[in-house]
Amino acid sequence: MKDDILIDVSRETIVLLQRLGLLVEKWNKSINLISKSTVPEIWSRHVLDSAQIFYASNKKFKKWLDMGSGAGFPGLVVAILAQDRNFGGEITLVESDKRKCVFLSTVKRELNLNLSIINNRIERCNRQKADVISARALADLPRLLELSFNHLSNNATLIFAKGKSWQEELVAAEKTWNFSWEAVTSITDPKSVVLKIGELSRANQ
Repeated sequence: MKDDILIDVSRETIVLLQRLGLLVEKWNKSINLISKSTVPEIWSRHVLDSAQIFYASNKKFKKWLDMGSGAGFPGLVVAILAQDRNFGGEITLVESDKRKCVFLSTVKRELNLNLSIINNRIERCNRQKADVISARALADLPRLLELSFNHLSNNATLIFAKGKSWQEELVAAEKTWNFSWEAVTSITDPKSVVLKIGELSRANQ
């Protein structure tokens, strides 16, 4: 069962995740947060898909950076689950769309989440020095590595949800980057993976 990934969280955390889904559905009527076709499947397509990104790390962190947060998947889900685990690290969501940032700020306030929101393009942000960086449906892997590189702390882990072309993206990324990687089959789509990247450096260095 897909829901098994959340079997150990508190009832209060499940309620927060459900409230997040309802807020996304409400706001999606006025701004394009997620595809309308996936609204009936918010729990499986977005919440659980984001939860597996959190659990791919599942360790205490000093700073978690979520790039291109959009509707808050996975950033808001990470914040809710980190709160459940009492991890206490800093969580920063970066989103360039001002309206989506208003949505993220509203959810932060209504669900009382501990996180910060930066309304900017990740390329223009000050160095974040994150030990975990995540992204979902933002860019192909070579671009994600480029976007992440200036924001890494030492021994950082990058966690990306990737679709069925993930192996092709991996080959393309290896032309310009050195890194270790692990692919975990997605619980929401057997053709997709959660890709964990470590030890990132430029191939020409």
